[in-house]
Amino acid sequence: MPKESADKLLTDPKQAAALFEESAAIMARLRAPGGCPWDREQSFDTIRKYTLEEAYEVFDAIERRDFPHLAEELGDLLLQVLFYAEMAANEGHFTISDVLDHLNRKLVRRHPHVFGEEASRAAGNEAIVDAAVEGSSTKVLRNWEEIKAAENNAKSPEPAGIKSRLDSVQRAMPALAEAAKIGSKAAKSGFDWPHWRDLLPKLVEETAELEAEAAVAENSKDPAHHARVEAELGDLLFTVVNLGRHLNVDAEMALRGCNLRFRQRFSKMEELSDRPLENLSPDELEALWAAAKRSLANSDLQAPIADPAEGAR
Repeated sequence: MPKESADKLLTDPKQAAALFEESAAIMARLRAPGGCPWDREQSFDTIRKYTLEEAYEVFDAIERRDFPHLAEELGDLLLQVLFYAEMAANEGHFTISDVLDHLNRKLVRRHPHVFGEEASRAAGNEAIVDAAVEGSSTKVLRNWEEIKAAENNAKSPEPAGIKSRLDSVQRAMPALAEAAKIGSKAAKSGFDWPHWRDLLPKLVEETAELEAEAAVAENSKDPAHHARVEAELGDLLFTVVNLGRHLNVDAEMALRGCNLRFRQRFSKMEELSDRPLENLSPDELEALWAAAKRSLANSDLQAPIADPAEGAR
């Protein structure tokens, strides 16, 4: 779509509301008696795996700037919301209206600089914040966090005894994201490396510990040795994630970028070779890898490529 056309796209609230109402009605019919047998058999536990899958497909479409596909994938992700809400309604927990009400109130509550402090308080804001953000996104984020903290305290006030500040970090997050989040939370209490350079010796230390445990486990059948290798590898990965945090690099994004480069280079190796890769010696494979890197350097092939599995969907 030309940029001139894209700039003219504006959301029509009435049309969006009508289409959303239709989507909710379709979902209700699918789950109703006489609806779809498969949809009626599903539960929260059977659907949840698809939610993660759909979220990653949205992520993939964004990376590839495939906007027509992104529109479709966002619809699939929205389907998950409708599905959960309809199942919850069937069980008497809540409805899609409750979901939307929670969302709308939260958006108004956390944007006093847009909707006004009175509207923010009417939507449940109990924090004292300065709504005069003067166009500063930093001030917006500060207010957002303070309002969110007030909400969390209202929902679950601190119980007697010790409660970890890390409890707010969900264990359901991907491991790399969880590591970055808990590292950031710990840093707020002063428990952190002062500078990114201070993590470099830690990387050497963790690598040496992994090497020592791996050397023992290599000739051992004791499962305990394998568990120690796993633990040391985890320590190394945690250190790497926190190095990324200090460098303002998201570990998940960095690894996804690395995965993409490996895909491109490996595909180029297959293209450049006159024999199957499995018939090449280690030295030949290494030379071919170097040739693939040179071929791809500063070329258009370094741009994001389509998922090779896309055609199977």
